[in-house]
Amino acid sequence: MKKFIGYSLGTLIGISHIGMIGMIARRESLPKINLPIGEYTSYHVQANKEGYSIQYRAHDPRVLVKSEHVDRPAGFLGLGKKKVEIHEQYYIAPSESKSGGLDPKTIACIKKKGGGEGTGKMVGGALGTAAVTNTGLASVPIVGWVLAGAVTMMGMDQGAEIGGQMAEDFSKECEEDK
Repeated sequence: MKKFIGYSLGTLIGISHIGMIGMIARRESLPKINLPIGEYTSYHVQANKEGYSIQYRAHDPRVLVKSEHVDRPAGFLGLGKKKVEIHEQYYIAPSESKSGGLDPKTIACIKKKGGGEGTGKMVGGALGTAAVTNTGLASVPIVGWVLAGAVTMMGMDQGAEIGGQMAEDFSKECEEDK
């Protein structure tokens, strides 16, 4: 009976020892690392069996460059072409998002104001034209057409200003900004 217990215990320890060697052999040699990945990130990782180290920069490169090659009209009456290179450097602040740093409520407020300005410009132009035709300003010799255009344009500008202000005043998105 003692021999049976000895052989059983030896077999059990031997099998568990072989299983443990198999688990160690299948284990990956380098630790797993979850790296933060973004549009403007850079990192340098050094990993070995003892551990790892990370050097991480959230906004890299700090200064971005945009280059354009544009063909512009040049020469007599703009018939020729001139090649122009435009280089622009700009900085992206850490708090800026892809929409230029504006939150959705501000964007909605700008859209409402722009829509109000467009509608106001159309109404102001119509009222300016009506004022020109009712007063007979267009029938002034030589300069009538210039005066008629000026009155219409002033009506359009005033209508755009008033319409934009009204849209901003009545918009719920713009109330919090004031």
